[in-house]
Amino acid sequence: MFTYLRHGLAAVLISAAVMSPVLAQDWREQYPELTIGISSGENETDAIARNEPYAAYLSEALGVPVKIVRGTDYAAIVEAMRSEHVHIASVGPAAYALARKIMGEDVAPVAVTLDNEGNLGYYSVIAVRADSPYQSLEDIKGKSFAFADPNSTSGYAVPSYYLATELDTSADEYFSEVAFSGGHEQSVMALVNGTFEAVATHWRNEEAGNIQTMESKGLIEEGSTRIIWTSPVIPNTPVMILTTLPQELQDEFKAALLAFPTADPEGFAAYTRGTSSGYVEATHEDYLDVVAITEFNAAERRRTAN
Repeated sequence: MFTYLRHGLAAVLISAAVMSPVLAQDWREQYPELTIGISSGENETDAIARNEPYAAYLSEALGVPVKIVRGTDYAAIVEAMRSEHVHIASVGPAAYALARKIMGEDVAPVAVTLDNEGNLGYYSVIAVRADSPYQSLEDIKGKSFAFADPNSTSGYAVPSYYLATELDTSADEYFSEVAFSGGHEQSVMALVNGTFEAVATHWRNEEAGNIQTMESKGLIEEGSTRIIWTSPVIPNTPVMILTTLPQELQDEFKAALLAFPTADPEGFAAYTRGTSSGYVEATHEDYLDVVAITEFNAAERRRTAN
């Protein structure tokens, strides 16, 4: 289920000038290693490589080895947090809503990234092939369509909510064929290859998003897709943590995370692909709209199943 990445065999102790040895010793004895969960829309090799600077920085800053765990999907990481095999995670707003539903206040957001323009959000988009005749949602009615993952915010929750509330329909009713591709890259690859006529994915701005990243990596040709629908803004993915962890650990992780862009600018740039200017603190209240959307979608699924 998971791919593991380890950094360092021994702990690197934080300077005694930074914090008291007593506090430093307490939580590190209980947690001699920390695990961070990810479930990226990109392929496994690229996801692991991109997270290496993140794990290396935190290993040094916190004074214990940090292990990156990549789940097969968002739900796998949430389940790993519930069983305390993962302590910290970044898996999307809808997956955070799922975690909160399952674990309640035992999980909470710590911080969220800003893009290079200082924005706190991104978008769900529906894309078609550039050479297709489709220009609007009305044009793809009755066509084949792919979501990314059932716990993806931009790849499922938001477009499903829009179909239900704005068009008074569902994906199953609106499209001739509906499937989950398994991830954002898989959706766009299937679109370009002709498996589907439209797909949902994520987009931040003209320079950043799933499609732009895939173009820059040579996975698809530049200009091979076209966006025909863009959602309202979605709050960025939160970094969430188990609140059952020692408070000193939580506080030190939060401080290290917020300092990442300035303490290790090269590592931060590699981790974010240069698309983020830093972090700001986040709270549960920032994600109330996403929680409401996921609850609405769940109620709709129950209603249509009966």
